[in-house]
Amino acid sequence: MNLAVCALVLCLTVISCFGATINEALVNKDVQRKVDLTSALVKVSTDITVENTGKSSLSSYVFSLDSNVANNIASVVATVKSKGVVEQLSVKPVSGDKKSGLFYEISFKQPLAAGKSTSIKVVTSLSHVLEPFPAEIRQAERQLVKYVGNLYFYSPYTTISQKTIVSLASATVESYTKTKPVSKSDSTITYGPYENRPAFDVADLQVHYENNTPFLAVTTMTRAIEVSHWGNIAVEETYDIRHTGAKLKGPFSRYDYQRQIAHSSIKSFKTVLPASAADVYYRDEIGNISTSNMREMDDAVELELRPRFPLFGGWKTHYVVGYNVPSYQYLWTDGGNGFSLKMPFVDHVFDNQIVDEIIVKIILPEGSDVTDLQVPFDFRRGSDELQYTYLDTIGRPVIVLSKSNLVDVHIQDFKLSYTFNKMTLLREPMMVVGFFYLIFLFVIVYVRLDFSISRDEAAESKLKVASYIESAQSVLDRRSALYQAYDDAVNKYKASKDISAYQTQRKKVDADHKELTAQVTTLQAQLKTENADAAVEKLAEIQKLDGVYKESVAASSGQAEKLVAGKVTRDVYVKQEEQALTNVPSV
Repeated sequence: MNLAVCALVLCLTVISCFGATINEALVNKDVQRKVDLTSALVKVSTDITVENTGKSSLSSYVFSLDSNVANNIASVVATVKSKGVVEQLSVKPVSGDKKSGLFYEISFKQPLAAGKSTSIKVVTSLSHVLEPFPAEIRQAERQLVKYVGNLYFYSPYTTISQKTIVSLASATVESYTKTKPVSKSDSTITYGPYENRPAFDVADLQVHYENNTPFLAVTTMTRAIEVSHWGNIAVEETYDIRHTGAKLKGPFSRYDYQRQIAHSSIKSFKTVLPASAADVYYRDEIGNISTSNMREMDDAVELELRPRFPLFGGWKTHYVVGYNVPSYQYLWTDGGNGFSLKMPFVDHVFDNQIVDEIIVKIILPEGSDVTDLQVPFDFRRGSDELQYTYLDTIGRPVIVLSKSNLVDVHIQDFKLSYTFNKMTLLREPMMVVGFFYLIFLFVIVYVRLDFSISRDEAAESKLKVASYIESAQSVLDRRSALYQAYDDAVNKYKASKDISAYQTQRKKVDADHKELTAQVTTLQAQLKTENADAAVEKLAEIQKLDGVYKESVAASSGQAEKLVAGKVTRDVYVKQEEQALTNVPSV
């Protein structure tokens, strides 16, 4: 009688706190609960048949949870099955006194008419609910945990009939609540059915059983997503993971670990990456961790991670996983300067994952402006930051998001819309081109400047000698070409017998030869002042040979004049030419 009175008082208190949110016309006609205790993450699936006993239609249903799990609630998802299709319902937290419980307003797809009933399914994920008991075990011992929950369906409405099925990780059960009717079969305990239970009915449900599944939890996770409009998105995730099971009692023995089964230890776990992930790396502070395996599948990349040491209760590990994905799979454009990024807020870390705290950093291209941000669940947005990388001037905007207590349900896409001027893509290549242009220009100017304090006379003398020799070579080449002009003038004279034209041409060639010979003499004198004795001797020898050759050419010209004048015969002329060529040295 006292329990009924207390429940009635609690019900009236809640109704007064929430006003018209809770309508007593609704009753839970039938409730089927399934409590999944097979892993570290507790999942409670509740199938509720709701009946409207009032006189008007109702548009929402209030789902409640015991205040004891207020800090453990990771997600509450409600669905309804209509014409064979499962549709998700809107779930909104209702503010109120948390001492009475936590309440969520579930909106029906269509108002529930008076006298009608409908079925909804609510799946609740609870993290860190299972308590290792005992809290410490030795290396080879099995892990026992204790679950404490509510035997009855905690609801602001009267429940006509309810049944609870508890699924365990093993058939080894130390103890469990035996409120009749109850039955146990292997790893399943069935409670109920219980009939006509009042609103906010409370009774302890305790199960002490063996659970050696991985009790892993990501204590902190930082997910950095760097967007590049050159076709790539780089993702890097930093993890701090802790084994939340029973702590290791006593020392760790590698020898015993290799010869005995450590039931509660964790050797490895599997992470799932996008199917297009490339350039995957797995490392920690020491460096790359080679004890990992990657398997490419049709729809994902499975990465098996093996820490440097096995994880026991209370032990932690820290590592970094990174990869690249093509931007065309996650980045959309409106055809102009507007872009939308759609990526998972969190990825699959391991099966039945628990992420205590995540920080998501979205690094946009420099010059981007955020216009809209949509996340399918509650989150916290921190202050925007700036990140500077190669060739950045004003910095890249960094959008910082965070959330606590995430599970598999939170693997959903966020949508970030922003504007970015496509022409700024050319800025960095132009900066590189300009940089190298300035370097080359500096080198060109530098090699042409003399920064020495005192003059290097020897070096200057060498430069002068090289310049004089180059000039002498040019003059000698030009003078050698004059001898061909002599031959051309003689041949033309022998053919035309025009003495006047021949003499004019001969005088011009003689004048040019004399001028060039004078230039050689001048260069010879300049080389002598620089003490280039070898070059001076060589030029003197060339000058001597040129004089001999010049005399031979003059003699040949005289013989040609005699031939034209008829003073010598052609046979004599040819014989004298052959003899002259034999006696003339090669210059």
